[in-house]
Amino acid sequence: MRNLIWLASIGIAAPLAYAEEQQSNYEYGDRPDIAKVLSLDVPSDDCNVVEATMTYLDSNGETHTMRYLRQGADCHDN
Repeated sequence: MRNLIWLASIGIAAPLAYAEEQQSNYEYGDRPDIAKVLSLDVPSDDCNVVEATMTYLDSNGETHTMRYLRQGADCHDN
């Protein structure tokens, strides 16, 4: 009986854990499935390379968070 309860709890918890936001790091050549960008977080550090974070929905409506490198938000071409 304990094994049955244990298996049932795993069956319930597994989809809940997967439903949480999925986080990854972008690597050159990746082709993420981005249907809609929800937010961008770009630290301001002049023209230095910073780690930005993008939260987006894929074509299945699942939320993902991806970190990637880019120039700081305060970099202006003068």
